[in-house]
Amino acid sequence: MMAKVRITLVRSVIGQKPEKRATVKSLGLKKISSSVEHEANDAIKGMIASVAHLVKVEEIN
Repeated sequence: MMAKVRITLVRSVIGQKPEKRATVKSLGLKKISSSVEHEANDAIKGMIASVAHLVKVEEIN
């Protein structure tokens, strides 16, 4: 079973490039402080890396 991660939006997407906004939206984040849980697969890890300056990531056991 893959590890899960909790992703929380901590900075606004206002002023960010459209690609970064789309990545945040595809992760399922809408408002600041909103959180989602995803399986930690390569696609999700890549999305997290591209918006690392906007989100906080925690591993869930």
